[in-house]
Amino acid sequence: MKTTFENLKQTVSTLRGPDGCPWDKKQTHQTLIKCLQNESQELIDAINNKDDENMKEELGDVLLQVLMHAQIAQEEGKFGIEDVITYLDEKLHRRHPHVFGDHAKAATPEEALALWREMKKKEREGK
Repeated sequence: MKTTFENLKQTVSTLRGPDGCPWDKKQTHQTLIKCLQNESQELIDAINNKDDENMKEELGDVLLQVLMHAQIAQEEGKFGIEDVITYLDEKLHRRHPHVFGDHAKAATPEEALALWREMKKKEREGK
């Protein structure tokens, strides 16, 4: 069976549900901070060690942290993973006008980074 993102979301929801895992159900944004830090560091270590197999596992562990935080937020009526995905996609489009826009151009990585920073600055000024 090939697991889909929908299957994975359901797994996390089940883990936090009434018949789920006592440890997972108890977690909050605050209690998961240390887990997120540890998993992020383990991913960094795998990258630095050029360990692709371990990197695959650690990327999954970081993704679990994202899903857990989104699930908690959804349970609190704040937002869900779809909102996170939508926000990220919109931000990537905004911050890459040289790819998704029709006027800005970036021929080098440095020019692309300058455009990213410019768009980020405009977003912050608009808040």
